[in-house]
Amino acid sequence: MPEVFVEKLAEFAEGDRRIVFHDGVEIGVFHWQGNFYAYQNLCLHQGGPCCEGVIMHKVEDVLGTDKTWLGQKFSADEAHFVCPWHGYEYDMKTGECVSDRKLKLRKYKVVEKGDEVYVLA
Repeated sequence: MPEVFVEKLAEFAEGDRRIVFHDGVEIGVFHWQGNFYAYQNLCLHQGGPCCEGVIMHKVEDVLGTDKTWLGQKFSADEAHFVCPWHGYEYDMKTGECVSDRKLKLRKYKVVEKGDEVYVLA
């Protein structure tokens, strides 16, 4: 598998993303909570640039002991990126569409070599 240069590690801040190109394919690479994740930048809905949308923590309902709704909070563990075309949300760690977990973006391995980040395309 070819290694595609993404960025120098020192220039790829936590919470950032990069879009790289290889053989006509766009790949979104995320630096999130100390890890790197990479997915094909092609929304499963209608082919939009899913890796280019907003990144947000999952919104969770807060329920009381009697199961009444108390409000909402942001998850500390799960983050989503949202396709800017129609709002499809994808799990940062798995690439799964959060509304239908059977749908998954194509995932790529990311490697660090010295002070550089590469994606295996």
